Amino acid sequence: MARQSRQSPQELVDRALEGQQRAVARLISLVESGSPDLPEIAALLAPHTGRAQVVGLTGSPGVGKSTTTSALVAAFRRQGKRVGVLAVDPSSPFSGGALLGDRVRMGDHAVDEGVFIRSMATRGHLGGLAWATPQALRVLDAAGCDVVLVETVGVGQSEVDVVSLADTTVVLLAPGMGDGVQAAKAGILEIADVFVVNKADREGAAQTVRDLRYMMSLGERRDAWKPPVCRTVAARGEGVAEVAGAIDEHRAWLESSGEGPRRRRRRAENEIEAIGLEKVRARLGGVRGGTALETLAEKVVAGELDPYRAADELLGAL
Repeated sequence: MARQSRQSPQELVDRALEGQQRAVARLISLVESGSPDLPEIAALLAPHTGRAQVVGLTGSPGVGKSTTTSALVAAFRRQGKRVGVLAVDPSSPFSGGALLGDRVRMGDHAVDEGVFIRSMATRGHLGGLAWATPQALRVLDAAGCDVVLVETVGVGQSEVDVVSLADTTVVLLAPGMGDGVQAAKAGILEIADVFVVNKADREGAAQTVRDLRYMMSLGERRDAWKPPVCRTVAARGEGVAEVAGAIDEHRAWLESSGEGPRRRRRRAENEIEAIGLEKVRARLGGVRGGTALETLAEKVVAGELDPYRAADELLGAL
């Protein structure tokens, strides 16, 4: 059988813009692998981005993030929206690939052409998100997704990273899991735009809601939005429509208040900074192979140079 010719970035992007899932999957794979074609791909995608609503879902392990994400996919599909899901999983220590495989847990949507689900590995990145997530978001945005749900790794306090790329951040909690204390420690009261108390059929759900509202009354947000607290039993689909409605209300507020453009600008700033730092790291990798870094390190150890001055000299050599 003749080997299929490699598709050019232009061909892949053209097919992704038509909504072809195989092309979308290929583009995200190129993003994850750090392909040298990424600058060209980003330039081709840029004119077609900026329309998708990005919703981040975060919370401690065991609160039902994947079940809630799947239920929200169904709710948004009933509204006729195209939905993308980026489920960021822990990395396998052997292959570096996504370990949990959220696509398995969202199998109900596997044959729906209006849904694209992708598991991404963190590859050791802290903050609950894969380093490639912002670029993958651009792919799904350009491919016509109206809503992109980003489900983060369940790693607790480091998950606040999600706020840097989401328009709306949904924080999930569950009764009986000590989430009230976790919320105070992680500072999620400041990042949440919508609170969801899942597994609300369990004992203690009403107390969890009261604790949340009490803690919100003690704190101050940087914006004027007051996060609603929704109760759900996501496994049965109960309360999910209300969560989808709260997300839509927050989107309307973002646009009317001007906070939406500010958040998108901050997201672009973070993305540019991350790419710049990655380029610097790549160049530092080349320096490590030479003698400049080793010589500077020896001077710091000998007390002939301080590390700040050494860093300036190193950057000047890049």
